[in-house]
Order: sequence, then C-alpha cells, then structure tokens
Amino acid sequence: MTDRRVLVGVDGSLVAVRALDWAAEEAVRRGTALRIVYAVADRDEAGPVLASAAARVHERHPGLPVETRAVEGGAVAALAEESAGAALTVVGTRGLGGVSGLLAGSVSWRLAVQAHGPLLVVRGDHPCDEGREVLLGLESDADEAAAAFAFQEAARRGARLRVVHSASHRHTTPELPSLVAATSPGQELRALVDRAEEAVPRFSLAQLREEYPEVEVDSRTVRTGPAHALLMGTREAGVVVIGTCRRAGRLGPQFGPVAHALLHHSHCPVALVPRP
Repeated sequence: MTDRRVLVGVDGSLVAVRALDWAAEEAVRRGTALRIVYAVADRDEAGPVLASAAARVHERHPGLPVETRAVEGGAVAALAEESAGAALTVVGTRGLGGVSGLLAGSVSWRLAVQAHGPLLVVRGDHPCDEGREVLLGLESDADEAAAAFAFQEAARRGARLRVVHSASHRHTTPELPSLVAATSPGQELRALVDRAEEAVPRFSLAQLREEYPEVEVDSRTVRTGPAHALLMGTREAGVVVIGTCRRAGRLGPQFGPVAHALLHHSHCPVALVPRP
C-alpha cells in the first residue's frame, strides 16, 4: 500500500457516482487508499451522500481503504487543496457544449487549472473495464511527465499504449524541381526533417520502453489535426493522457486546442498531467 491516495469529489449525482467508480478502480490499481470529498455549505448535510458513496465502494472493493471528508465551501477550492497530497484527483463532468457551457464553467473545467498533480476527468460512456488501450498525445519532450503517467497506467491495466505524436510544421522555400527525383536541396532537407520528426516519439519514449518492457507500444506521427486523431482514438481507448500547461485567463481556464477538444468531446476519461 502506497502513501499517496486517490482523491475523488462527489455530490450525490449520477455523474459523481461514475467518477467514484473510476476513482475506486484507480485506487485498487495503485494499491492506495481512496479519499471521498464532498464540498457543501453545511457539513451536517454531507453525511448521507458520503455514507452512500463509501458503502458503494466497500461493496465493490471490500479490501480498499476508504476515507470520507465533508468540506465547507466550494468544490473547486476544496478539491484543489486536497489534491496536494493525492497521486490522482478524479472528477466527473456533465459535459461542456458551446460557449454557454464554457462561460458557465464546471468543477472539472476549473479544477483542471488548480489541481496539484494529474487530474482525471471522467467523461464518455465507457465502463471501468480492463483491456482498453491507453492513448497518449505527445507533442514534445515537455510531455515527459504525461508519457511516464501513460506508461504506468498501461502497465497497471495490462493494456497496450497507443502514442499519437504531433509533428511540428516547418516551412521550406519553394524551389524548382530537381532533374533527379527527391535529390534537390529542399527535398533532401524535407526528407531529413521528416526522419527527425518521425524519430521524436521513439527517442522520447526509449527510456520508458526499457522501464516498462511489458507494455506494448504503438506509435505514430500526425502532421495535421492532432486533436482530431486523438478524438477518434478515444472511441476505443480506456483513457487518454495529455500534458498540459495550466493557466487562468479573464474568461476562465485557458488550454491548448488539443486539451480543449478532449475536455469537450472525448469518448473516454481524460487525464491531464501538468508540464513542468
């Protein structure tokens, strides 16, 4: 049993129950305790919800240590504070659609900026079953923490890891074609850049492959539409993992296009791992 626990926020809703089930599964995989937190205006109101949540977990995972805590105040602030001692924080989402959903915000959306450590946002309709692959969106070496998280998750699940690497776009000046195919200076440079970009995932993941030899890895590079490629992959994945630079703006949390798309449209839970 490890010291760091899995943290989950509940509120009595069906969405929170699904997040609770996922969090319990994650705690079992990690061999750690599960802490259930309910943020309310009056702590006396939290008893029935916390008792029901704990009973559900004990019924499904009799040997799993479970802690419950009622916190007065807002859910985002409470979970953000609790996440400092968690290996993973888990929340549900009611789904965010369009501008109104973004402006109104949600616990999952705002917590994505404030949580300490990895945050798992449970969305989609996949059950908590074993066997589905882990999907990793990899942009650069800055995503080292996300890659390590994805390998660990794949190893715990006994699942394949599928890596989608987003290659950067480089502009080359147009030139007259060479008389010999693919031998002009620009074509040779393009071929060299292509080989370098294709090698990025393998180079970045080489050490992790050695650390987790039991994990089957399928890696590919996409040059356009990484968000689309990842969204398509979430149809079959058990979880999708990406690295994020978390920051708050005037209109709320600010994310890159890939994180934005996944938080709105992913077919499976999304794990957000902070970049250094």
